[in-house]
Amino acid sequence: MSHSVIQATPQLLNEAAAYYKKSAAPKLPQGAVFSAKVDGCTVTGYKSGKILFQGSRAEEESRRWGGTGAAAPAKSAAKTVHGFAPPPNIAGLSAIGSDEVGTGDFFGPMTVTAAYVSKEQLPLLKEMGVRDSKGLKDPQITAIAKDLIKTIPYSLLVLKNEKYNEMQSKGMTQGKMKAWLHNQAIRHLMDKISPEEPEAILIDQFVDPNIYFNHLRGQTYSRKNTYFSTKAEGIHLAVAAASIIARYSFVKEFEKLSKAAGMTLPKGAGKQVDEAAAKLISKQGEEVLHTYAKTHFANKQKALDLLRRKR
Repeated sequence: MSHSVIQATPQLLNEAAAYYKKSAAPKLPQGAVFSAKVDGCTVTGYKSGKILFQGSRAEEESRRWGGTGAAAPAKSAAKTVHGFAPPPNIAGLSAIGSDEVGTGDFFGPMTVTAAYVSKEQLPLLKEMGVRDSKGLKDPQITAIAKDLIKTIPYSLLVLKNEKYNEMQSKGMTQGKMKAWLHNQAIRHLMDKISPEEPEAILIDQFVDPNIYFNHLRGQTYSRKNTYFSTKAEGIHLAVAAASIIARYSFVKEFEKLSKAAGMTLPKGAGKQVDEAAAKLISKQGEEVLHTYAKTHFANKQKALDLLRRKR
C-alpha cells in the first residue's frame, strides 16, 4: 500500500481535520485527532502533528497539504488547505486581489481594498516595485500607491472607528465585518471593470472560506473563480497592490487622527498604545476613544488602569 507522511503545524492539522470532517471514520486510531476515508486514500492526523496518507492516491492527496511533489511551493501549499486553493498558474492570470489593513491596530480605521491587475500589466507593476507591503516602509508605500491609483482599477473602503464600534456593539464580529467589506469592495470593482471579467479573484485569507461565505448570507456574492490563501501578496501582484493601497489609505487616515488628537498616535496594540490612549483620555475624556479607536480592544481598559494608578 502506497503511503505518504507530512509534518503539519497545529493550524494545518486543524484545517485538515475540518476539511475531512464529512468523510470522518467512525473510530479513531490510537493518538489520532481525526481519520477519514476519501476516494483511494485514508487520511489520519495525529496529535504529534503528523498526517498519514495511505492508499493508491496517497501521494496525490498529500500534495493538497504541501506533501512532496506539490505543484505549489510547500510554503504556499501549507497555507491553502481547502477547496478554494488558488491554481498553480494564478500568478500569470488577470485577477482581482483583496486585502485589509488596520484590523490589529487599536487606533485608526479598518481599510479594505480590491485591486484588478490584468496579465498585461504584471510586468509594469513589477517595475513599479509592487510587492508584499509588509516589507515596505510607509514612504515607499506612499510613493508606490500614488502611482498605482493612477494605473489600475481599484475599490477602497474605509470603516471609520465610529461605525466599527457601532457594529461591534451590536454583536458583529470583526471577522464578519471584514467579510462584508471584502465582498463589497470586490463587487464595486467588478462593476467598475465590467464587461471585462477577471480570470480569478484572490482574497488574502483571514478565515476559513466556508465561514467567509457564511458571513455573507443575505448578501450578493459570487464563488466563481474565487480563491483564498494566506500570504496572498506573494501569490499574485493584485493582492500586493491591494495591500499597498489599503496601507496608504490607512496611513493617511492615521495622520488625520493624530492631527486631531494633537499627538502622534502609535500603531499596533502594545504598551505604547496603552500609554497614548491614557494620555488622550486625560486630555479629551474617555468617550473620545469612540472616534479614535476600536474600543473593545483590551488597550482601553489598560489605559484606564494606567490613569487610575497615576491618580
